[in-house]
Amino acid sequence: MKPPRVLVFDVFGTVVDWYGSIAREVATAIPSVDAGAFALAWREGYRPAMQRVMSGELPWMTIDELHLLILRDVLARFGVGGLTEDEIVELNRAWHRLAPWDDTLEGMRRLKQRYMLCSLSNGNIGLLADMAKHAGLPWDCILSAEIFGKYKPHPDVYYGAARVFAVAPEEVLMVAAHQDDLAAARACGLQTAYVERPLEFGPEREKDVRDNGLNTWHVRDFIRLAEVLDA
Repeated sequence: MKPPRVLVFDVFGTVVDWYGSIAREVATAIPSVDAGAFALAWREGYRPAMQRVMSGELPWMTIDELHLLILRDVLARFGVGGLTEDEIVELNRAWHRLAPWDDTLEGMRRLKQRYMLCSLSNGNIGLLADMAKHAGLPWDCILSAEIFGKYKPHPDVYYGAARVFAVAPEEVLMVAAHQDDLAAARACGLQTAYVERPLEFGPEREKDVRDNGLNTWHVRDFIRLAEVLDA
């Protein structure tokens, strides 16, 4: 197998800690609710909402638009009233302000010395750019499912990333903390690296991060990924 030329990254949960970041913002904006439970409920609405778009029930929406749609439902489910429209919209922008994991920036800086680093996220471009500015993420390029008009795990997203850089799919390494994302990338011929993020869903819902033996690499964090890729 050729060494990868381009590293593409899932973002939510892989590069940044969405649970901790969203729970903190919810605790500030809505102190009356269980912020952790609210954060989980908000995130759990993501896949069903995305499926409604992919099935044609809803028109194409950016992740910002989907997050806002889900947020309105979660506010109702938690019995939250009294927020103004501006306050709801500002809370939705919490997804633009997610904090990186402790190893993210050092690992990315090391990897960037040798490889092209690119997001490959369902997040829309504006969201990802704001997040990069806020968190100091050193992307060489921001790619989003928005560009391809399909959400991951649609093959167009993975093949599209290879086309953008004019490389073969096997010269692209998909980095993610989600086995389904990596399985879809492998099916398109990409190399894959699983990164353990046991606390992605918070301290009370620790993930199973055992090696399934299917990925090109399995690492505990980005610093270890830089080591195995000689960066």
